[in-house]
Amino acid sequence: MQLPPLSLYIHIPWCIQKCPYCDFNSHALKQKIDEQAYVKALLNDLDSQLRYVQNRPIHSIFFGGGTPSIMSAAAIEQILQGVKTRLTLSSDCEITLEANPGTLDNQKFIGFKQAGVNRFSIGVQSFQADKLSTLGRVHNPEQAIQAAELASSIGLNSFNLDLMHGLPEQNVANALYDLEQAIACKPQHISWYQLTIEPNTLFASKPPVLPDDDILWDIQEQGQALLAKHGYQQYEISAYAKEGFQSKHNLNYWRFGDYLAIGCGAHGKITLPEQNKILRFEKIKHPSGYLSAIDYTYKHRFVDMDERIFEYFMNRLRLFEATPKQQFVDYTGLELSQVASMFDQAKQLQLIDETADTWQITSKGHRYLNELLELFIED
Repeated sequence: MQLPPLSLYIHIPWCIQKCPYCDFNSHALKQKIDEQAYVKALLNDLDSQLRYVQNRPIHSIFFGGGTPSIMSAAAIEQILQGVKTRLTLSSDCEITLEANPGTLDNQKFIGFKQAGVNRFSIGVQSFQADKLSTLGRVHNPEQAIQAAELASSIGLNSFNLDLMHGLPEQNVANALYDLEQAIACKPQHISWYQLTIEPNTLFASKPPVLPDDDILWDIQEQGQALLAKHGYQQYEISAYAKEGFQSKHNLNYWRFGDYLAIGCGAHGKITLPEQNKILRFEKIKHPSGYLSAIDYTYKHRFVDMDERIFEYFMNRLRLFEATPKQQFVDYTGLELSQVASMFDQAKQLQLIDETADTWQITSKGHRYLNELLELFIED
């Protein structure tokens, strides 16, 4: 096995209120955050993982949540300074912070940039007041546009807008309206993904009326054409970017890279080549438990050899780029012969094209991705 690139994920668990569709580890804020206590815990948590770095630089850092922009710029700066004293960052390290338009103003944007953030991911979800209300968002359309304008004005490397479609009682016209508004904000990257009802959410207990499959298909087809018309290249199932502005952090996930993870409920993945093992771990989920912990890891497991095939392709085949065969060997420790019959079936079904060095998912393969992935589950 070879060591893949290494990233760092930092989880900020608090948000103003819990959205009814959200199944992430997030907690509605009930009292003032003890930022110093959380910063200290994060850096202690990081110290416990330094043995996994294995002389690699960090290529990307991602503050996710929850709502990371609920933190002060001073706290984000303390975290990043602590990271830099412990780890080597690549010269072009991408540092992204997720932001809710309802928690931002000009000074906060500037403060986050001065702290070291060079990319924002702004959770807009919709530019329509009724849809935002249904989704439980704390911002309005004007705040969403203002946040995008601020991100564009302060000289960042790039910014992303998160946008949802397939919303309750949505039709094609107002789905495309949201997309047109996002494009007008001129982000370098747009994450455009369909609302799904996840277990253990408010929407799961009180399901809203969602568009039927025909409407969803029309939204997807017309939306992709609109994005392509404006120069946004689809490089992953729900990710579109201008040339050269793909998310480095998310690409590392999908290419089966490694990532350290700190913070409540954060998930990490580490390759241990000398042991021929892949380690996955999860941190304590609740803030109070995390803050009082000595060992921050809630659970961990080694990825069994018979799971590696599915785990690798579950990530890799989300991407539109070709998959190098040698990378599969390097990152899983498996042989090409172990997947040969699976790819023979995929080719017969016209879900995959193959060359001597790569596998390439077809447009049909993307449409029937779940059926394709089932071929990689070993009996």
